[in-house]
Order: sequence, then structure tokens, then C-alpha cells
Amino acid sequence: MHLQGSSWSAAVASSDGNGGRNTPLRVDAQRNLEHVLRAAREVFGELGYGAPMEDVARRARVGVGTVYRRFPSKDVLVRRIAEEETARLTDQARAALGQENEPWSALARFLRTSVASGAGRLLPPQVLRVGVDVETEIRLPQQRQAALAAPAQPELRLVERPMVVEDEPDDAGAAALLEVVGQLVERARAAGELRPDVTVADVLLVIATAAPSLPDAAQQAAASARLLDILLDGLRSRPVR
Repeated sequence: MHLQGSSWSAAVASSDGNGGRNTPLRVDAQRNLEHVLRAAREVFGELGYGAPMEDVARRARVGVGTVYRRFPSKDVLVRRIAEEETARLTDQARAALGQENEPWSALARFLRTSVASGAGRLLPPQVLRVGVDVETEIRLPQQRQAALAAPAQPELRLVERPMVVEDEPDDAGAAALLEVVGQLVERARAAGELRPDVTVADVLLVIATAAPSLPDAAQQAAASARLLDILLDGLRSRPVR
């Protein structure tokens, strides 16, 4: 689901807190829902998904009861934001695949678009799950805890068995994102433009790392762009000397 322009407004007007279809909301109820969703993206983006519902209500300038009327628990609201962010990232990856002929340009475009949109601060936990082998999984820290450094050994890679996420209803959305990002990675690797050891997990890690939350918007944009340039340089393959 896109969160841009009129399509975003129409979508939130016709869906309930659990992502199902519902009758159109009254104008004031629709406005409150839009405010809550926008506030939730901002608050969770700044503080992580552990932020309390009271912070969301305060940012939306509504009572906390209004938030709970649409989202009976914080888990429901978190799932809503995470699912929408997953769909946004998937659309960005598909656009890069479809509109860029050069493999490296496609991957770089996806990363730049995703980082510029602040997606790294809202990456759903299930797409940041990586494994050290097919039997063991580890979960990366909250994306707002900025220094995400992958250990040299063992190499991080995506779990090779089907991903099972407890209490996450939109596994299909996460799987679609991983699949399309995987296509970007494979194309760039096959063209010899991406380091052969770079995985889908590494690419998602770049999105999370290059999206710091800073109080000044201009500083945040400049810092993200600078950091992404450095990370992209690190991802690119080097000619053998």
C-alpha cells in the first residue's frame, strides 16, 4: 500500500485497523485515522517500535482512546505500519528493476530511494532477521540503535529455509520484498558490479544503517546521503590487481 497523496488517504479511509476492508469513515474519523497513521510513522521512525501509544496520540493531537478505537493494541498498529512500509519498499525495488537497465544503477537507485524516504527507520523486524546458518537465527538491534556492524565471522546471510515469523500476519509481504531485492542483488552480482559476498541481508542492513534519526531535517538528509555514498562504495566490486 502506498502512503502518498490521495491514494494514501483513500486507502486509510476504507480499511480497518487490522488491514481489512470496511465502510467509509465519517470525515472527522477519517481525518483522525490519517493523523494517527502519520504520527505513528513519525514516532516509530524516531523512537523505534517500542515507543508507547501515548506518544503516538500526542503527536497526532488526539486522545489515546481515539488511537485505541482504531487499533485495539499497539501490536495491531505496529503491524499496520510495518506492512505498509514493506509494500512501499517492494514497490521501490520493483520500480528500480523496471526502470533501470544497468544492474548497478538499479540497485543504487533502490537504496537511494529507500534511504531518502526514511524507510530504514521503519524496516519491519522480520525482514531484518538474518542467520549464521540454516538452523540458527539472530535478530538485529532496533534500527534506531545506529551502529549496526556485521561481524567478520561467521558471514551473515539470509536464512535458507522458509521464514517463519510468529505473530506476523503479512509473511507474504515480507517474502515479496526479499524476493525482489534478491533479484536486484543477483543482477548486480552477475554483472560483476557487486561484491560476490554481499547478500540481501547486507542490502537491507545498508538501508537501516544509512537512515539516522537527527533533529534537523537538513542535517539528516545530508548525513544519510553522505553515509549512503560511503556504503555504496563498500558494496561495489573492485577490479583484481
